[in-house]
This record gives sequence, structure tokens and C-alpha cells, in this order.
Amino acid sequence: MTLVRPRRVGALIGGRPRDGRPRDGCAPPGAAEAELTPVRTVPSTNPARLDDVVAEVELAGPETILAAAVAARDAQRTWADVPAPVRGSVIGNLGRLVADNAAALARLVTREIGKPAAEARGEVQEIIDTCEFFRGEGRRLYGETVPSEMPDKQLFTFREPVGVMMVITAGNFPVAVPSWYIVPALLAGDTVVWKPAEYAAACAQALVELMAAAGVPAGAVNLVPADGAATSLGLERALAAGVVDKVGFTGSTEVGRFIGALCGRYLQSPCLELGGKNPMVVAPDADLDAAVEAAVFAGFGTAGQRCTSLGTAIVHESVHAEFVRRLDAAVSAAVVGDPTRDVLYGPLLDARFAAGFADHLDLIRDHHRIFGSTAVGRITSAGFGTSAGSSTPLTPAGPGRWPGGPRRGFVGDPDSGLYYHPVVLDGVRPDDEVFREETFGPIIGVTTYRSLDEAIDLANLPGYGLSSSIYTGDAASAFRFRRGVRAGMVSVNSSTSGAEAHLPFGGNGRSGNGSRQSGRWVLDQVTRWQSMNWDYSGRLQKAQLDTAVPPADLSFRLSDP
Repeated sequence: MTLVRPRRVGALIGGRPRDGRPRDGCAPPGAAEAELTPVRTVPSTNPARLDDVVAEVELAGPETILAAAVAARDAQRTWADVPAPVRGSVIGNLGRLVADNAAALARLVTREIGKPAAEARGEVQEIIDTCEFFRGEGRRLYGETVPSEMPDKQLFTFREPVGVMMVITAGNFPVAVPSWYIVPALLAGDTVVWKPAEYAAACAQALVELMAAAGVPAGAVNLVPADGAATSLGLERALAAGVVDKVGFTGSTEVGRFIGALCGRYLQSPCLELGGKNPMVVAPDADLDAAVEAAVFAGFGTAGQRCTSLGTAIVHESVHAEFVRRLDAAVSAAVVGDPTRDVLYGPLLDARFAAGFADHLDLIRDHHRIFGSTAVGRITSAGFGTSAGSSTPLTPAGPGRWPGGPRRGFVGDPDSGLYYHPVVLDGVRPDDEVFREETFGPIIGVTTYRSLDEAIDLANLPGYGLSSSIYTGDAASAFRFRRGVRAGMVSVNSSTSGAEAHLPFGGNGRSGNGSRQSGRWVLDQVTRWQSMNWDYSGRLQKAQLDTAVPPADLSFRLSDP
């Protein structure tokens, strides 16, 4: 049963909800009136309690997305005219409001996507950290004064807002990752159209309400829940109409390729943060207990549904057996279950992701050894099971249908939600699909290496390039790994997950197009450089042609002493 009355979440365009009534004031002058009739309404369900409907989400059509972009365009110039330090103060107010509402927002994150309470609080803190950083950046949107090669002339550079940014986000980090785009965009003077994940729409609505309360004007952030088909068509129409100047996307590599190609038609370069198959190298001299702790956190935190989740532990053959023994013990003892309690992870995000993870379990092969739990597949209150560490894997009941069963030490009611057993898959080979593809669920592979060069080659082989890690006490090995790995982020004696808000975040290859979020580096995504030259000589001075360089005797040589 539903615990409380579900939220109603629909499009919010130009400060007006879908029924056209003003919210927190009137829409900005000239804001477009959108066709707000939703295409359909879908429930956003608590994945830990599938009978708990968190929100009824009204999905918009492509014309609503276009109208939202028009409204953002109408609001952008006015917002950009607000001095940058004042915009920074608005961002500071948002951070304070998020801090004051942190407990309620974290509870909503836990309820809507099943993220454990401690992780949800950490996610909310990430918004606060982001706001704290960019509050000060409002006084540091520096340009430069550049010397000219001619007299009585000055050269300048200025950061200017790109205009309207469309932000499309996944729901595994339903409020933190959107803030990585929206906060710096607003600070820079941009306005935003935000398409959140349908299964995290209540979290999105709550964050937008906090933005409005912080002083973000109507039309500066427009919320449009929509499905994938409507989003792609609406984005294409908005790009064709010239009302979207930048796209920020967090999601799958497949969809990222589509968005990159679509933006390319209009000579735009999107900010793409995509999937990962993140490696962790365990060197012969590694602190194995620390490496195991990192593997458990990175591989199974958020139920393995982070873009930075550990994909494969690449372990030196001399410590492989002991590493697997300790990892098996740690994962087998980990508490899984009700996300409102102290657990390693809770349910998968949504039925769609549960089905996808079940498909990925089909990638388990006869040469793999399974560790970490009492069964493979769905965690249930009754059913089949096995002893952890069996050298002969369980046989699935059919494609995508591992039998599942109870898990020792599970907390809560497993039959109420989308709970899946953790899987440690030893004996993974480079040609295995499970080695090469992102699995997005509670499963990590383990393979071995002999030389560091081999480990680096294995780390790069899947073609992703988001995050990576090495556990070693040798500085030379750490720096060799850093130079060789193609990931955008490298950790030494730390996990593949755990970004700080003031360091650049992003990947290469199948993980992204080299764009970066977070810290001052994201400003290159939300601003454009404008150069200006000012000649006050009273005459036309032509660069390169009228440059006067004093004559030099380049044949001059000092005489011998």
C-alpha cells in the first residue's frame, strides 16, 4: 500500500505548473505558453516497497520540451544581466536551504530510488558542497587583460554564458548529479531545461522547489518529465529552432552516442558523462584489507549502480587467492536489505534496471567461480540457495532466470522490493562479455595479471575511461599506472567511487567525450570565451602588418676573451 499520498509531478515551465497556474510568482514576460497536456501518467514506485507509489509522473511530449526551451530562452537574458556575484549569492542561498532541508530530501531519495539512508545523506551533502564552491565562483568568473603587439590598444577576454542548457540525467544520483550541471550553469548566467529520470521525478521536483525558494527566478530552471522517445524528438526540435545552446547528459553510452551525433548536426559539443567499466589493480605489495574494503564499497555501494562502480579487480597472481578469500568473506558478511537501515546496499533502482541486471547474470560462464552470497539472482524469503564459493556455478532456470533464494543476514522483507544477491565472479577472462561491458548492478569480476604493463592493458581493454584505481605502496608503480591508464580519474589506495565536488569529474572513450564536470573546470562547459580588442590610437592598426619591432643584429657574436 502507498504510505502517503503520492506527489503529482508534471512539467514546470516559466514558473507555471502544467495546469497553467503561477507558482511562486508569475512567469517572466514573454514566456511561451506550452502545450502542457501530458502524453501519459506513470507511477514512480519505491523499489524497496513496490506497493508504495511515491509519485504520479505526468510525462510530457516533445512540444512541451520545445516550449520549455523557449521559456528558458526568454528568461536567459534577464538572468544573465544579474551580476555574477549576486548570482553566486543565490547559489549560496540554495546551499543553505538544501542544508536546512537535508534530512527530508535524503529521506525522499531513499524512498524513491532505494538508496541507503547514509548514502542519501552523502548525496545531499554533495549538493551543499557544490553550492558552497560555486557561491565563491560568482566573484571569480575572471577574464584576462592581454597585452597587444601595438601601442594604444588593449586586448581582453570575457566568459559569457552559453545561453540555454538542456540537462538530461539518470536517477542513480537523482539530486547530486543534476546539481553538477544546474548549479554552475545558473552561476554562469545560463538558464536550464531539466529532463530527470521518470523513476526519480519526485526528487527532481523537490530540488526545483528549493531552487525557487532560493531566489532562482521563474523560467531559469524548467522541469520536464518525459520518456526517451519524447526527449529525443523534443531535443531535436529545440536544437533545430535554435533555443538550446548546450546539452548535458548523464546516462548510458548508447544514448550518449545518439545525443553526440544529434548535437553534432547543429555544430554543438555536448557534455557527456556516460558509463564505466572501472578497474582496480591490486599490486603484490597492496594492503589487502584496504583493497577489499574499497572493492566492497565501490562494487556494491548503491547496489553497483554508480557510473564509477568497480567493474573488475585486476589482482596480481601472487596475492589473488588471498584477496578472493578476504573479498568473499567481506561480501558474504555484508548486510543487504531495507535502505532505511544500516546496510551496504538496498534494492535496484527500478524494474527496468532489475530486468537488465538479470540479463547480465546470463553472462556468467562455466569457467567462472561465484562467491559472495548464498544464491544468484533475486533475493527471496524462500527458494533455492548454494554455499558461497562453489567452484561449479549454479545453473539458471533459463535465460535471465537464475533461481535466486534467501540471503543470510538480510534485513527487512526481501519479497517487498527489487533486491538482488551480490556476486563476486572469479576467473573472468579478457574475452568475456562480463569483462568488457558495464553490468550496472551488484556484481564485480576478478582476474589476474603478472606484470604492471599487463595490468594496464587489461584496465584499458574494455574501452571505457571513467574511473580507475590501484592499490600499491610503490610510488613508481602508481605513477606508471597513472600514465598508462586512459581513465579520466585515477585513485591510488582509494576506491573507484567517491568524487569530491571541487575536482574535475568525467571520462574518455566509451565513458564520455572528454568534457568535465565539477570544480572550476566545468565552467568551460557552461560558458564561452569572447575576446575583445580596443584600439584608442585614433587610426586603424593592422595586426601583423603594422607591428613595429626594433631592428636587431642577429649576426652579433661575443669576441673570445
